Amino acid sequence: MSKKSMQVTPWEVSGDIDYERLIKEFGIKPLPELPDAFNENLLFRRKIVFAHRDFKRILDAIKEGKKFVMMTGLMPSGEFHLGHMIVAQQMIFYQKLGAKLYIAVADLEAYNTRKLTLSELRKIAIEQYLLNYIALGLKPENCDFYFQSERSDNAKKSNAYYRLASNFSRYATFSEFKAVYGDITPGKMNASLLQAADMFHPQLPEFEGRIPVLIPVGVDQDPHIRIARDISQRFKDYKFIQISSTYHMFFPGLKGGKMSSSDKTSYISLTDTPEEVKRKINKYAFSGGQPTIEEHRKYGGNPDIDVSFQYLRMFFEPDDKKLEQIYNDYKSGRMLTSELKKILIDKINAFLAEHQKRREKAKKMIKDFVYAI
Repeated sequence: MSKKSMQVTPWEVSGDIDYERLIKEFGIKPLPELPDAFNENLLFRRKIVFAHRDFKRILDAIKEGKKFVMMTGLMPSGEFHLGHMIVAQQMIFYQKLGAKLYIAVADLEAYNTRKLTLSELRKIAIEQYLLNYIALGLKPENCDFYFQSERSDNAKKSNAYYRLASNFSRYATFSEFKAVYGDITPGKMNASLLQAADMFHPQLPEFEGRIPVLIPVGVDQDPHIRIARDISQRFKDYKFIQISSTYHMFFPGLKGGKMSSSDKTSYISLTDTPEEVKRKINKYAFSGGQPTIEEHRKYGGNPDIDVSFQYLRMFFEPDDKKLEQIYNDYKSGRMLTSELKKILIDKINAFLAEHQKRREKAKKMIKDFVYAI
């Protein structure tokens, strides 16, 4: 099978992804040896989170019991699905390690790109994202969940945030924006400056003060990180600690490749019914198996490209030995694609049955995160 050329940008991920090549091309580094707490986490143990920039200062803060921030953002564009869980699980992991969480709802950016009203975007952010975050384990303590359109009811904090986004524009260059965004629009430039403010404003005196900030992203989002880092280095009004970042692998869509929020058959939503989960996986999950049972028994399957196996590896089979057994059984042909899919369907439905109960209970906690509902 011929390899498809790799394309990795903030707007397009296609082809056969070579993570070693991305490390070299983006100038990021493989993750160093990590403390035991990280190795107990599936995402780090299996190197789903695989690379970083300046992660050592975060590890030092954890080791020394010092304060640090984990900042992330969400685009309120549709249903919350399994692909969103990679960042959500990291949020909860770092919160348990003592991080203060800053979670930005990019409703101003979405307003320019999704053509929905701010009130519609707010509803999606709360009902799709926040409810699922809470059900997954997010705590209101040490968490700042905010909207770009309405940063804070504290005037000093709100003014500092918007002032930083505006002042950053003095240190940005048109050529930088063009290199990353290609077709430049006022909306894209504004979104980038606001995004940079999201990343750096936790360090302002009105918020936490100078403090290490970690931003976990998919590797396709690295250009946004680089622009923000470059702008901050030129900024003269305040001396920031440079942001740290980690990079995780892509969670594949059911059909292979990147998920599409506009294609409901490309993902499993956390509100899907057991019947929907079964139908989507059986019908759409890309298989690494052979065309016939006879050929599969003879030649075996390819778990490395099989979506069902990747879902088990990234989320749903925490036991490394069991995962290895499934890998070997599928590769040898002892396990059929239908059997592999059934394992995944059962595990996802068991997870969703509990998650959806917690999601109902989470509705009572929304007021603890959002100051005005």
